[in-house]
Amino acid sequence: MRARIMLVEDQPEIRQLIRMTLEFGDFELAEAPDADAGWSLMQQHPPDLILLDVMMPGSMDGLELCRRLRQHAALHAIPVILLTARSQQRDIEIGFEAGANAYLTKPFSPMELLDRIAGLLNPPDAK
Repeated sequence: MRARIMLVEDQPEIRQLIRMTLEFGDFELAEAPDADAGWSLMQQHPPDLILLDVMMPGSMDGLELCRRLRQHAALHAIPVILLTARSQQRDIEIGFEAGANAYLTKPFSPMELLDRIAGLLNPPDAK
């Protein structure tokens, strides 16, 4: 069965790059241009994994959306990979404190993204 991935990213060129990267895997991709649209979509069609930008326009950023996910009964266990240009150690700590499972700094390697997705969708202890 194809894994459903939700991409929440405000930059169209990054969404396109990720879309092209995910063509190498067996994924169904849903996209949202901001956290508000992503939140709405996730509640209607919960994904198997979320790729989430940190800095976005709108009423909430990616960190706030991640926190909201972790407090939601039906969505709290969905793995989240934060994608961000923020690379300071404190930014990474804040990302994990918000509930992220992984943190990738832009620009990131497409292969690294696929590896992280595979690791979260197929954890070694799930056998």
